[in-house]
Amino acid sequence: MDHVGRMFRPPSEAESLLLQVTVGCSHNKCTYCAMYDLEEQRFRIKPMETVVRDVAEAAAMSMSGVTIRRVFLCDGDALILPTDHLAEILTQLKERIPSVRRVGIYGDARSIMRKSPEELVRLRELGLGIVYHGVETGDDVVLERIVKGSNADDAVRAARLLKDAGIRHSVMVMLGIGGTDRSGQHAAATAELLTAMDPPFVGALTTTVVTGTPLAAQEAAGDFTLPDRWGLLEELRTIVRDSRFTRCRFHSNHASNYLPLSLNLPADRDRALRALDRVLTDRDESFLRPDYLRGL
Repeated sequence: MDHVGRMFRPPSEAESLLLQVTVGCSHNKCTYCAMYDLEEQRFRIKPMETVVRDVAEAAAMSMSGVTIRRVFLCDGDALILPTDHLAEILTQLKERIPSVRRVGIYGDARSIMRKSPEELVRLRELGLGIVYHGVETGDDVVLERIVKGSNADDAVRAARLLKDAGIRHSVMVMLGIGGTDRSGQHAAATAELLTAMDPPFVGALTTTVVTGTPLAAQEAAGDFTLPDRWGLLEELRTIVRDSRFTRCRFHSNHASNYLPLSLNLPADRDRALRALDRVLTDRDESFLRPDYLRGL
C-alpha cells in the first residue's frame, strides 16, 4: 500500500483497511493540530492510478483469505475530494472487494456542505457509510480562536445534510479547548450544538497542547491555559447533563481522557452524572486514569 507520512484514523476504525486517497489536510490551520505538519504531508490528491493499485493489492489480500469488512479513507478531510473522484474510488472498492460493508472518511463542515444532497446520496449508495467530523466546540468565539474555518451553524447544517442522505455521523468534541477563560461557555455551547446536531455517535477527547503548534505558543505566552483535570471533568459533566439526543453512543474513553465513559444517551445520563458528581466531590484521583496511561 502506498502510504505517505503518518497515518491517522478514528479508534473505531482500528480493524479497517486504511486506504490513503489524499495526503494531509486541505485546511491544516487548526491551532491545536500537528497531525499533518511534515513537509511530505503537504495537501494533495493522490493520483487515481495509485489508489487503484492499492485497491487491487487489497483485493488480492481479500482473495487470499483476508476478510476486509471496513475501509477508512485517509487523510485528514478526504471528503473534500470532488464527488466524481470519490465516487470512482468507492466504485472500485464495491466492485473489487465485495466483502466491504462500510467505508468511513474524515470530513468537516466545509467539505460536507460542498456536497449537494444528491451527491451525498450518491456517495452513500456507493458505500460511504460514516463521516467522522471534528466539531471541537459549539462556542463560536473558540472556533474563531482555533481557526477551525467554520462555525456552529455550519456544523448544524452539515449534520442535517448527512442525516438526510442516510450517512452516519460521528462527532468529536474537545474538552479544554476553550481554555480556563472560556471553559464554561465552551461546555454549555457544545451541549447546545450537540443537541441541535443530534448525531448517533459522539466522542469527547481531552485537548493536548502539542509542542510546535500555535496553541503551544499561545500557552507559552500566557494566552492559553488548559483547565486542570477537575475543570475538564466539569466540562464533561455539563456536556453530558445538558445535551439532548434522540439516541447517541457517547464515549469519553479516548486515551487522552481522565475518566473513561461509554454511554448510551439519554438512558445512561443519570448514572453518568452520579459517577461524575462522586469524582468531582471527592477529588479522589484513584478514580482517574493516570497521566502515564493517557497516551500523551
